[in-house]
Amino acid sequence: MREKGWKRREKRGRKEWAERKKEGRGKKGEGRGREKREGIEGREYSKKGRRGEKKEVKERGREENTEKRGKGSGEGGAADALLPVRRRGATPQGGAERNGTGGLCGRAVTAARRAWAGPGPGRGGTGGDLFSTFKMDLDIQCEEMNPSRWAELLSTMKSCSTIRLDDCNLSSSNCKDLSSIIHTNPSLKELKLNNNELGDAGIEYLCKGLLTPSCSLQKLWLQNCNLTSASCETLRSVLSAQPSLTELHVGDNKLGTTGVKVLCQGLMNPNCKLQKLQLEYCELTADIVEALNAALQAKPTLKELSLSNNTLGDTAVKQLCRGLVEASCDLELLHLENCGITSDSCRDISAVLSSKPSLLDLAVGDNKIGDTGLALLCQGLLHPNCKIQKLWLWDCDLTSASCKDLSRVFSTKETLLEVSLIDNNLRDSGMEMLCQALKDPKAHLQELWVRECGLTAACCKAVSSVLSVNKHLQVLHIGENKLGNAGVEILCEGLLHPNCNIHSLWLGNCDITAACCATLANVMVTKQNLTELDLSYNTLEDEGVMKLCEAVRNPNCKMQQLILYDIFWGPEVDDELKALEEARPDVKIIS
Repeated sequence: MREKGWKRREKRGRKEWAERKKEGRGKKGEGRGREKREGIEGREYSKKGRRGEKKEVKERGREENTEKRGKGSGEGGAADALLPVRRRGATPQGGAERNGTGGLCGRAVTAARRAWAGPGPGRGGTGGDLFSTFKMDLDIQCEEMNPSRWAELLSTMKSCSTIRLDDCNLSSSNCKDLSSIIHTNPSLKELKLNNNELGDAGIEYLCKGLLTPSCSLQKLWLQNCNLTSASCETLRSVLSAQPSLTELHVGDNKLGTTGVKVLCQGLMNPNCKLQKLQLEYCELTADIVEALNAALQAKPTLKELSLSNNTLGDTAVKQLCRGLVEASCDLELLHLENCGITSDSCRDISAVLSSKPSLLDLAVGDNKIGDTGLALLCQGLLHPNCKIQKLWLWDCDLTSASCKDLSRVFSTKETLLEVSLIDNNLRDSGMEMLCQALKDPKAHLQELWVRECGLTAACCKAVSSVLSVNKHLQVLHIGENKLGNAGVEILCEGLLHPNCNIHSLWLGNCDITAACCATLANVMVTKQNLTELDLSYNTLEDEGVMKLCEAVRNPNCKMQQLILYDIFWGPEVDDELKALEEARPDVKIIS
């Protein structure tokens, strides 16, 4: 039996994927490597969804220089997730593109607002230097910097408002030059240096530029840069001296509780106007909460706080929530994924929901809160003061019993737009309850993620009914469920209804065969609002893929992304896909 993609991805490092990519066109059934689609961030096909991806990637080790996402994911969405280099037969998390110098870019290019993991804003980037008439000035991913190339870029940086150099093998010596750029370029607003071995010495050089009066930097990204607590004193001085700095992303660094306590001292300085603080994977413990609460009390400007993937535990989270209730800040985003939370913390989190109408994005995925904890959270979610928009509850040990409470939230909370319930054992009975709620006129949900929730064809009639009634739902991730051809045929009835407004549909690993592809092709041609379809990990064979290709050739088909990971076909289909790329360059077929 084929392993699920997210499990296989855990076993394979980035180097192995790169080697496979270089092999080029394979034998029959292997196919050839195909271009990675932009915007895949956040929508990676991992078990956990956009935010949960980070945990699994982190476990592969810092030496792989992976780039993480985030909720947002709200963030986050952002957040960015690494997608290793892929070829046909690889997992959907795989992906690589070639940058302007011919190097491979293994970073997930994040779209402006569809972190497909799940949701979460991000940044685009196609490798090489990319100049845009919009926000982006210089965006380079995964390029080895030789001296001549670096000198060439330095002259360009002098006039950039945004510089992104993720995973470019930069070191502390490069930071000397960047410090000079910061000093001499007052128009520079964003600096992104994720996944570079800058070290504490490099940050010290950078901060010399950041401390100059001419610096007006607003956003600083230093994720996975091999920083320790020693860097925090330098960063504290920047927070204290630069009121222009509104975002600081220092996740995936071994700052520790001691280092972040020093950062909190900078936050408490009256000159600090920070709005977003990202501290994921910083090896924090429960002892950090007292310092964080003091900073929250002193910093009303703070809007986003991400503490995911730190071993805080219930006692610390309770203390943090009590501090948030008392704080004057209008927090909009709170991420506490994989923080060792159980149902014991949920009453306090619920109190934050009911007392902070500013809170729009809550992520508590990968915590074992169970049905009991979810019931407590729903008390806060249902409070009139709660204006939540994004709710991430993946892998929270929920069962169908939770769906009764969630249904009340779905049908009464008109502000709620995005929900992830990935990897919870909801079963058909739970899904049917959710569907009944989604047919309520007050249900305005736009995105629902129910991958790997133990669903079968038995719930598809209820889902189809929602599709034919609810005009708000635009994104449905229902992959990794055993729907089969019969279930998907029923779903297509709802998809074809005039009221259906689905833009993105994910049916990966749903036991679909070629027999279902004629119906899916009809949906692709008929529903012009459907722009993204994932059929990965299904046994479509040549016959099924050819039917899909025929649909893409139809001028009525408005598909932008057709995702066919881990589907094997012969050279005839491969030639057809190559011809299709030339005939429909506006369509990206990801395989």
